[in-house]
Amino acid sequence: MVTGVAGIGKTTVARLLAQRLGVPLADGDDFHSTADVAKMSAGTPLDDADRRPWLESIGRWLRERDQAGTGAVVSCSALRRRYRDILRAACPDAFFLHLTADRDLLANRLGRRTGHFMPGSLLDSQLAALEPLDPDERGAELDATPDPDTLADLAADLLARQL
Repeated sequence: MVTGVAGIGKTTVARLLAQRLGVPLADGDDFHSTADVAKMSAGTPLDDADRRPWLESIGRWLRERDQAGTGAVVSCSALRRRYRDILRAACPDAFFLHLTADRDLLANRLGRRTGHFMPGSLLDSQLAALEPLDPDERGAELDATPDPDTLADLAADLLARQL
């Protein structure tokens, strides 16, 4: 799982990491319902009731890949511990690669992004909701400042040492 707030580069890093590892890829955004996308597009953050079916869908997708023995990479904000717990309940072996960056970098990236339903106005709500990985969670943090190819290389090296 490549996790973090909007604009951090989850999708790009996840795509590159999946290529390096030769495993299936999913973008967590593709699991959102039409109603959730409309809500976020209107600038309204999702609540936990909105997120639960979305997280469960991602968890099922991960579990299916795990059971098939293919492994997988998926991008998903997974901002709170309880959200990651839902994903871990479906796929206990999930490893969370949490990307971090300062607000200015994130705002700059979101300001340049086009064609995405998530407006930059929701960045502060995501930062407020963010709960970094706890020490007992299987995962690691990576600073998202370097270019995506460097991040994917760092992530692949990290996973090789961790798994």
